[in-house]
Amino acid sequence: MSEKKKKFRLIDAILAVICIVFVAEAAAPVAAIGNSQYFWWIFLMITFLLPYGLISSELGTTYDGEGGLYDWVNKAFGGKWGSRLSWYYWINFPLWMASLAVIFPDMLGLVFQTEIGTFPALIIELAFIWIVVGLSFFPVCDSAWILNGSAVIKVLLAVVVGGLGVYVAATRGVANEYTVASLLPSFDINSLSFISVILFNFLGFEVVCTFAGDMENPKKQIPQAIVVGGIVIAAIYIFSAFGIGVAIPTEQISTSSGLIDSLQLLTGQTNSMFINVMAILFLITLFGNMISWSLGVNSVAKYAADNGHLPKVFSKESKKNQMPIGPAIMNGIVASIVVIAAPFIPNQDLFWSFFALNLVMFLLSYLMVFPAFLKLRKIDPDAERPFKVSGGKGFLTVLAIVPMIMIIISLIFVAIPLSFDSETLAATLPITIGAIIFILIGEIIIKVLKVKK
Repeated sequence: MSEKKKKFRLIDAILAVICIVFVAEAAAPVAAIGNSQYFWWIFLMITFLLPYGLISSELGTTYDGEGGLYDWVNKAFGGKWGSRLSWYYWINFPLWMASLAVIFPDMLGLVFQTEIGTFPALIIELAFIWIVVGLSFFPVCDSAWILNGSAVIKVLLAVVVGGLGVYVAATRGVANEYTVASLLPSFDINSLSFISVILFNFLGFEVVCTFAGDMENPKKQIPQAIVVGGIVIAAIYIFSAFGIGVAIPTEQISTSSGLIDSLQLLTGQTNSMFINVMAILFLITLFGNMISWSLGVNSVAKYAADNGHLPKVFSKESKKNQMPIGPAIMNGIVASIVVIAAPFIPNQDLFWSFFALNLVMFLLSYLMVFPAFLKLRKIDPDAERPFKVSGGKGFLTVLAIVPMIMIIISLIFVAIPLSFDSETLAATLPITIGAIIFILIGEIIIKVLKVKK
């Protein structure tokens, strides 16, 4: 009897990449950079997206186990670095889930034209978190329709915002004046803190490698999905960023509701069927983000726990379908604690506080991927590499170092207070303190588990 054909096709992989990498809620923080965002998009496409895409394609097709980037770093540098990476990579997810949860009540309040109180808002946030947790108990193929649907909706939102931006720019003008000077790179501290979001928007290609077991031909499909998805994503981001920039003056962009705000301003409508539908579609994409990422993050966490590099609770799996339910439940617990504690956090922009902390931990988890690429080329030269980055030692070294530098610079601007006025400290210190706490927890885990080098 012939083996049953795999369900996860190339088109599913491409749409999954779009769903994973393109996150609609990140468009507004990037637009807050101003007109110089276009320079940073192009600059970071060349200095980060291109080398990262090439490196992740090689590593993902050469070492195609369930551990993903944890596997690469663990093979290259040993258990302690593998443990650190797996912790940073996992903890970012419940923080990200919490940041999206706090958006939900505001969007629902917009749709129903009512202000939602603190307690009902908390119930809504917890419902979002635990629905995501419940859906992550099932295999990727069971959720393929959610991934595909979310990817299509994200593209639709971006096209609508960008298309309306083109129309309004041609008929009514733009909110931000376009001059040569405004298009040059801005080095304003507040703007630079949002550049980390561009890097965040470019990360995630390697998650599709965790779908390899559900693919017909992963060694071929993974590079194809990354290349095609990357081209589409770059176009989507730039187009949607233009629409937001046309609608809202840079200094007035809200990091949490900027996309919907821009639709309201572009159409001149604040409460209409169109705006409500767009808001609901936006909320659906938040579920798509979480489900697509949970499938990869949970698998990596379980894999690391099985190797003794994360606590045993992360090893728990479903007896019915072998899905990693331990990490999923921990996602829900941590995200719930964060949203319950949210009213006691002084920063008024809760979305950015949680999202920025997620950014810091997420970017930290990628720092060692690039040197791991060089190390694995050196210590494992005979490994079969279905996709191999071409070039000599000097070129490959530059290819790995440049994106590392981009990550380090971004971490400095988002996590370290670069001025000491009360507004900056109130916005940045919770992120700094939170990052330090989570880094220390990672070191405690290494100590308690007695992880060896």
